[in-house]
Amino acid sequence: MASETFDLPPYFNIDPDKAMEELGAATDSAGFARIAEACARGRADLAGRGLNQEGRKTLRMFSTWEITRYLIPVAAAHFRRVLRQNPALPQGRSASDGGAKWFTLDEVLRLRAHFAAEGSQAKEYRPYRPEGQPAKIVAVANFKGGVGKTSTCAHLAMSAALDGYRVLVVDLDSQGSMTSIFGGRVEDEWSTVFPLLARHYASHLQRDNRARSDRGEDPLPLDDTLSEALKIGAQDLIQKTHWPNIDLIGAQLNLYWAEFQIPVWRMQSRGWKLWDALTDRLEADGLLDEYDIIFLDTPPALGYLTINGLAAADILLVPLGASFLEFDSTGRFFDMLHSTFSSIEEVENMAARALGREGLHFEWDAVRAVVTRYDSSQQAELAALMQVYLGSVLSPHRQDFTALIGQAGEQVNGIYEADYRDFNRETYVRGRQAFDATYAAFKRLLVGVWRRDEMAQDDRTG
Repeated sequence: MASETFDLPPYFNIDPDKAMEELGAATDSAGFARIAEACARGRADLAGRGLNQEGRKTLRMFSTWEITRYLIPVAAAHFRRVLRQNPALPQGRSASDGGAKWFTLDEVLRLRAHFAAEGSQAKEYRPYRPEGQPAKIVAVANFKGGVGKTSTCAHLAMSAALDGYRVLVVDLDSQGSMTSIFGGRVEDEWSTVFPLLARHYASHLQRDNRARSDRGEDPLPLDDTLSEALKIGAQDLIQKTHWPNIDLIGAQLNLYWAEFQIPVWRMQSRGWKLWDALTDRLEADGLLDEYDIIFLDTPPALGYLTINGLAAADILLVPLGASFLEFDSTGRFFDMLHSTFSSIEEVENMAARALGREGLHFEWDAVRAVVTRYDSSQQAELAALMQVYLGSVLSPHRQDFTALIGQAGEQVNGIYEADYRDFNRETYVRGRQAFDATYAAFKRLLVGVWRRDEMAQDDRTG
């Protein structure tokens, strides 16, 4: 009987000498710099494919088909008729006589304003925001990486901008992925949120020193970092992006320094409420009036920057995949949120009771977990089980993964930045549907929260 032959698995019979030849030289600390430099060149090359001649990202134009299907709720024939009747409005441009008309997003926003003023009052040409209500702050967080946190945050920001909202994106993650998506350029930590946090502490220290002086005690010195931070406002940090109604406060690696500096400040002055730092600065600098929605992209860890983002948020979104490990990790994330914020409340309220002051109570208008990268053929049973246990905390909408999502990521573009002519039309429509539905679920939260606030305000003033 002939012996059976088959290929051995590749981990058998590895030749040590050949393995050594393939190994290459050992890596020292300088080697990391060379690898980082190679990555930087590669990033520049990839990002450069979406840049203009000045080295900045540009936003593509939008066709009449897209505008009337997705952005302004009118029939295409009526849209064209309104343009003919109003020559002062943007007329678009086409590559050929009789070809499709294309418009910049700035022009779309002008057209939307016209239809809102002149069109049917029964249609929503401008998105809902009650008069007198401040912007809503939305944190997207999970300490497990790879769950689609930054992608979800970026696409919600783009969706809201296409819907007509004024959007500010704040990158709290020192990896700076959100900053790259929006073409931001950040020199050092002084162009990130760091000076806002430092300014908040410096202002607290100034007040504390006045109290010390009244008691005859020596003041605590303000070092150069704190003195410099007192000169910087949020508007000094805001960058315009290639989206006309999305602005950015970016991040880069040096922002991680805040994770070491904040506990030093906290040790110097126990009375400093570090969790209020970001909220207070955004409000004091007028950003809650200047924008409609502020999105915070947090680091994949529960550090001081994440705590600031979570404490500032009105709405918390927690992306996760429909897998056992991600479900388990997300449960631990919520457990850690409970431990962290309840501990802060406990310590603060002990002091408040002793002084006869009102206690601290953290509250979020809405908290939702969102299933991302969903494959209904593989994950339906587990997603249904997660829904049973999480109930209304898990959004019933599940964000499908489509070819468009994958291709857009490979091209360093958001889905809404991708030109539908580069895809099969059906692929584009299906990919957009996934994120349009995600945005619709988020917008229901946003509108509901604003409406609840509006009614509460009416009750107080009525």
